[in-house]
Amino acid sequence: MEKRACKLNLTKKKSKDGSHVSPILSAEIKNFLIDIDGTITDDIPNEEPERMETCEPYLDALQTVNKWYEEGHQICFFTSRTEEHRDVTENWLEKHNFKYHTLLMGKPRGGNYHWIDNHMVKATRYKGKFTDLIEKEYKIQVFKDE
Repeated sequence: MEKRACKLNLTKKKSKDGSHVSPILSAEIKNFLIDIDGTITDDIPNEEPERMETCEPYLDALQTVNKWYEEGHQICFFTSRTEEHRDVTENWLEKHNFKYHTLLMGKPRGGNYHWIDNHMVKATRYKGKFTDLIEKEYKIQVFKDE
């Protein structure tokens, strides 16, 4: 796949003591981490890798992911597939014309994820169809303020 150069509008700041801190994407750019199995195609377990090559993409996922890419958002596929499945996964993404920047293998299996990060994290549970994102308010768990 021909990858486009990642032209990111990163804000580079320094802490009060002058040391560097991690760069931050500009507010209008999202950093999408998207699962593969059960999200952009059928749910195929690692124990059945022969199916990874022949499964079909969900067309709404393909269209939405590529639209986000064209809008300048960062697309990272984050999958529970292992490194031994990297080639078949990259070939499948290319065959079906998914546009993306990075592919992370080895996401923990089993769901019930709780992500802790020093950056703002938003989560969207896939429930069978990719559509435009809308705003909703939900109760979430956070660390207790001290």
